[in-house]
Formats: sequence, structure tokens, C-alpha cells
Amino acid sequence: MTTKRVAVITGGASGIGRQSCLKFARKGDQVVVADFDGVRGQETVDLIAAEGGEALFVQTDVSKFEQVEALIEETVNRFGRIDVMFNNAGIGTPTPVLDQKLEDYHRIIDINQHGVAYGIIAAGKKMRELNIKGVIINTTSVFGVLASPGTFAYHATKGAVNMMTKSAALELSPYGIRVVGVAPGVVDTPIIQGYKDKGIIDAMKAKVMGNKLTQPEQLADAVYLLSLEEASAINGSVVMADEGYASFK
Repeated sequence: MTTKRVAVITGGASGIGRQSCLKFARKGDQVVVADFDGVRGQETVDLIAAEGGEALFVQTDVSKFEQVEALIEETVNRFGRIDVMFNNAGIGTPTPVLDQKLEDYHRIIDINQHGVAYGIIAAGKKMRELNIKGVIINTTSVFGVLASPGTFAYHATKGAVNMMTKSAALELSPYGIRVVGVAPGVVDTPIIQGYKDKGIIDAMKAKVMGNKLTQPEQLADAVYLLSLEEASAINGSVVMADEGYASFK
């Protein structure tokens, strides 16, 4: 009998996170949905249950290490293991650098950068403890390598995630734990609402092959593929899932 994998997905209440939760569950994995939004997080669990899948919601603020650590502990208490950690939770608001409010800057850093670091550390420790050759996947962005107006804090976090991915992969490889990043382009999720409000979304779409927004289901597919043993040669890399945004125009 094959042991079911257990996948923990942060930011699972919406967007890429929700679609990833659904994807992993549909493939037969047990899923732990983590998000700050309790109502929508539980909605994701209910959607999985309605399709016959098995999921657990754990309300989590990824900017607080003790909550991320508790998330991992609750996962193992419930399912006995952790095979996949998808550090996906993130926020961003387009703001010119000289108009950047420091409290907003720190909040973006706390969630997008520190939240990923906490997920790597907490999940990595538990995988090592349980001798599980798991995979840790981090959501980064084309904006981790390309400059864009009004994205100062977001750039800082995604550049950091790129290097944390490489560094953690190097240190965790002796334990058989892979660490990879996935870098979306312009994905049709709530995080881009600010760009829509400012009327600049069409200019962003023009930089994508096909002149369209990537759908969160497409990113969920890419994340699932990276989690498989068949992708074992991909380690310490940031995979561009941007439909050509970084190379097109």
C-alpha cells in the first residue's frame, strides 16, 4: 500500500494557493491549507471535501515563526508526516518607492520574505527529524529578477526568496530534501488588483507571450510537477513559470 503524501500549502485561501490545494488533493495527496483568512481557508477545505479529498485548515500568520512551527506540528500530529511544503503566502501593493510607508514595507517583508524563511526552517527541521526526503517549494516572481515601477518592497522579498532557495537547497541536500522556487509572471489573482486599479494591467499583459494573464490553475500544475520524484534533478533552481515575461519584451 502506497503511503499518501502530505502537502502543506500557505496562502491556501485564494489564488495560486487555493488552486494548488485543489490540485494536490485531486492527485490523492492529503492537504493542509494554511492561511490568515479563516473563512476562505475553510472554504478551500470544503471544496476539497466536496470532491472526496482529505484536507485540514490551520489558521496561520506566516510572519510569526511560532505559528508556522505550530502549523508543521499540527500537520504531523494529524497526518504523521510532511512531504511537501509550499511556501506561497504573499502580499504586494504597487507604491512608488518615495511614497512607500514603512509599516507597509515591513509587512511585505515579514510575509513574503520572513514567512518563506520560517517555512523552510520549520518544514526542513521536521523532514530531517522524520527522515523524509521531501520537497520545499517557494513562490518567487519575475520581479525577483526584473525591475518594475512601484514594486520596491516586493522586489526585495522576491530577490531574497531566490537566494534563500539556492542556499537552503545546498544545505538540505545531504538530507535528501529538495528546495526549488517557482517564479510566476502576471497571474490573475487578488494580488494584482492594485495594478488593475491603477490601469497598468494591460501594459503588463503586453509583456506576456499571448498577451494574457496566467491563470492560477496553471501555476498549481507547475508546482505539482515540481513536487514529484520525476523532477528530482531540479534542485536549488528557480523555475520561470511566467509565459515568457522575463524573456519576451
